[in-house]
Amino acid sequence: MPDPASAAPERVLVLTPTASDAILTRTILEQAELDYEPCTDLIELSAKLEQGAGAILLTEGALATGTADRLVAALERQPEWSDVPVLVLAGGGLDAPAALWLMQALGNVTVLDRPVRIITLISALRTAIKARRRQYQLRDQLETIQQTQESLREASQRKDEFLATLAHELRNPLAPISNSLHLLQDDSTSKQLAQRAVGMMSRQLNHMVRLVDDLLEASRITRGNVDLHLEPLELAAVISAALDASRPLIESCEHQLSVTMPNQPVLLHGDPVRLTQIFTNLLNNAAKYTPNGGQISLVAKVEHMEDRDDVVVTIRDNGAGIPDDMLDRVFDMFTQVRRDTEQPRGGLGIGLTLVKSLVGLHGGSVHARPRPSDIGTEFEVRLPVLSRPSIAPSMEHAARSSDDLADRRILVVDDNRDAADTLGMMLNRSGAVVELAYDGLEALRIIDAHRPDVVLLDIGMPGLDGYEVAKQIRARPDADALVIVALTGWGQQEDRQRSRDAGFDHHLVKPVDFDLLFELLSPPKATT
Repeated sequence: MPDPASAAPERVLVLTPTASDAILTRTILEQAELDYEPCTDLIELSAKLEQGAGAILLTEGALATGTADRLVAALERQPEWSDVPVLVLAGGGLDAPAALWLMQALGNVTVLDRPVRIITLISALRTAIKARRRQYQLRDQLETIQQTQESLREASQRKDEFLATLAHELRNPLAPISNSLHLLQDDSTSKQLAQRAVGMMSRQLNHMVRLVDDLLEASRITRGNVDLHLEPLELAAVISAALDASRPLIESCEHQLSVTMPNQPVLLHGDPVRLTQIFTNLLNNAAKYTPNGGQISLVAKVEHMEDRDDVVVTIRDNGAGIPDDMLDRVFDMFTQVRRDTEQPRGGLGIGLTLVKSLVGLHGGSVHARPRPSDIGTEFEVRLPVLSRPSIAPSMEHAARSSDDLADRRILVVDDNRDAADTLGMMLNRSGAVVELAYDGLEALRIIDAHRPDVVLLDIGMPGLDGYEVAKQIRARPDADALVIVALTGWGQQEDRQRSRDAGFDHHLVKPVDFDLLFELLSPPKATT
């Protein structure tokens, strides 16, 4: 039946038995500026009631027509929140048989003696409408509560699914790491087998690092704490970098990949790393959710708009596809279209969230839709084209070279002894003179005694944490030339700001990028 909530709670449904009563009632209600709608009989009134009403005004005579049960049935069909006020004009007042019957059948009935004073009638109607407005407000509140509860249920379900998926994704790399450790601890393990075990551990560790990075990335981007390094660049360079990143997964699944690019260069104004991340995620997504030996295509074309040109990049696959009711929700955090044992390559449900956020930061849009053949899915990314041609820098960066660290005095501070010891070994092997400290107080003593050139300082230490150590170092009169590098698991924007405020020169997140670390540790080059 139609929702009574679809109509405003101001309308008074009026049923009078005679034409003269109808004229008089209309005159009174119009002068009182009350919204009303006349009804010819109870059947019509009952039908209009189901479309919504603020109050019902009728006479005792209207109830004597034998169809009063229609009104009773219509009132009983109201939602739980609804209790429409009914005003009955009765010649016998409360003693009128019809009025007594109606009061017994329904509770929200007001009986007025006829003839009724106009001011009494208007007052009663306005009071009834005011009460009806409160019912509608209650309905809105109930709907809001229900929507909130439903949203919380969905969020809780997504959270549970995400935690289960995260546990699964973390256990997978932990198993080969654990197995490899047992092999390395066995004295009978050959050197060749040990090298294979180390290679497996390295690959699985990188996989775990990517999972953690994705989680931090999703949190940072969805909160708007991400800085884009915008520059003019060619779409072809971005697509090429994304293809290089996703090709191992595509080839391991034996997919056929086709790429169609515009004949002319397409220039964008964007962050090369983030744009590459967008298309890498979409290509990896297509590869993961397409059965082995599937087909994936990437088609880019320029569309000319009235006020600008857009490049539209469409990535299609012939996989299982996305249900219609999930096409918009796939971009929500932690949403999994399907999670079962037949899909071993599933992720954490945050890749598409990152895609949508990053595309939006570039002034574009992304949409998912089923393919016309109903087999597979296509994602369409639309980005604005750079209006003025310019020379886009190459996406290729020369590999960084690390200078020899010979005689470079470095202090490594970390309460995790294994982390400090292994990093010290690597730096020693590069020629650095390394001192180790496992807490903040020991670090300060070593700084006074050995005067290092660089301090690699963990932040999250018990007792004297890295922030306080850095502040105390900077308070020394001869500490200006000392380079302090945060080496920590805390990598949010506020963490980086806090480390700068404490006196750190650089902020690196564990596990460290050694190329970047060695560049920071290298002595300053002499100037000519």
